[in-house]
Amino acid sequence: MLLSPDLNILVTQVELMTSDEEWMQQALELAAEAEAKGEVPVGAVVVLDQQVIGRGFNQPISSCDPTAHAEIVALRNAARSVDNYRLVDATLYVTLEPCTMCTGAIIHSRICRLVFGASEPKAGVIESRLQMLDADYLNHKVEYRGGVCRQQCGEVISRFFASRREQVRKAKR
Repeated sequence: MLLSPDLNILVTQVELMTSDEEWMQQALELAAEAEAKGEVPVGAVVVLDQQVIGRGFNQPISSCDPTAHAEIVALRNAARSVDNYRLVDATLYVTLEPCTMCTGAIIHSRICRLVFGASEPKAGVIESRLQMLDADYLNHKVEYRGGVCRQQCGEVISRFFASRREQVRKAKR
């Protein structure tokens, strides 16, 4: 039996959505590592040809590096893995909508596709504060999809900051 071209597209989209959620679970595992080290729980993985080539989690505090966001760490790791600063055809999965710095790195690394979990209403520049990847002046276009495992990713961040606020309240007593 032959599938119509439209049905082939639908099957491909369903497969992509399923694999997006599976890769996001790996990013969530990395977010847990960040949280265990006292960092904001954000995790990221870079995937090329269905293989993880880069991993990262937030570590600016422990590494004394303001640029050590999960995305940057994962992109650096991926670039070393393929011995090229261009990550053409790779997809970056990250648990939180990227900031301006990370979005710039995504563009410069030539990531093909970005998939993120929770929106970041204060500093996210993919959909929340700006639509940076949609800017017409960019010389590289990145396909993106937000909201993958949104609730799970959002709960991780919300729990972390609720715990931090509680610690601050206890310290003031």
